[in-house]
Amino acid sequence: MTTAAEPLPAHQELPAHEELPEVKADNYAKLLARLSGLSVTHHFDAYGDVAWDSPDFTIDPADPRWELGDDEPLGATEWYRALPARKRAELGLARVASMMKIGLEFERVLKQGLLEFAGTLPNGAPEFRYAYHEIIEEAQHSLMFQEFVNRSGFDAVGLRPLERFGTRFIIGLGRRFPPLFFVFVLGGEEPIDYVQRKELRSDVELHPLLERVMRIHVTEEARHLSFARHYLRTKAKDLGPVDRLWLGAGTPIILSVMAQMMLKPSAQLVQEYGIPRSVIREAYTRNPAHRAESLASMRRVRKLCQDMGLLTAGYQRVWRALRLLEDPAA
Repeated sequence: MTTAAEPLPAHQELPAHEELPEVKADNYAKLLARLSGLSVTHHFDAYGDVAWDSPDFTIDPADPRWELGDDEPLGATEWYRALPARKRAELGLARVASMMKIGLEFERVLKQGLLEFAGTLPNGAPEFRYAYHEIIEEAQHSLMFQEFVNRSGFDAVGLRPLERFGTRFIIGLGRRFPPLFFVFVLGGEEPIDYVQRKELRSDVELHPLLERVMRIHVTEEARHLSFARHYLRTKAKDLGPVDRLWLGAGTPIILSVMAQMMLKPSAQLVQEYGIPRSVIREAYTRNPAHRAESLASMRRVRKLCQDMGLLTAGYQRVWRALRLLEDPAA
């Protein structure tokens, strides 16, 4: 555990993602053992490793560091730039709090699904220990996100009732069909990991509390993403034709829903700040730059699906219909 308020060591700040095109059974078991070991030696505590009461971490809604930059689709609109400076900062802070609340909801579903998954494993399964390490780490992330929301002053609501109802199906996949559950995991984690890494590497000055939370999150999510990808690489090749069809058809649907949920403003944010529908269309729905970023955030998942044979011509029609692939002309 790192001491609160100390900077993360440079080699831990933005850990690289592991790429193992062919994962043999012995390598897979060794990988899980190593990931479990890292969860013991390189883990964080939501309160022990974040100095919440440090003066530097105080949240001021008028702080200009909360303002959305031009690289954020909403921040680039004339509507947003015409707002008073304080309003721009407040909306930017509310956007961060809203995303953290949705992230917390996602991690709640992830933890419940992982518990269902772990409950199906036989004694001696290498996935069991790592799954519980990840549950513990996600619980710390949820504590961290909720503490930020509490201090932000924005009463973020998270998922809407219908979305919350739909999470029951996803949780059940952890027990009934783990491969599709781990597609859900990647669909939620990959876009956020992409956005956070991009922000941390940019020259924009971030609020130190936000930077601290993001660096901790990115460090541990690298392990979670690695586990999900390599589980799929290892297990998907043994699926029967029916299960493979279910995985191939369900994957683009889940990815489409998750990309929109993670990268666009919540309905609550749109309503409370009176963001016009025309501005949402300009910033997100009809914005080529936003679409390009959405596709870039899913690049690793697309590559994984291609490697697993889930991007054949038939499946590509579904991916294109859901705007998850570049247009052929492009």
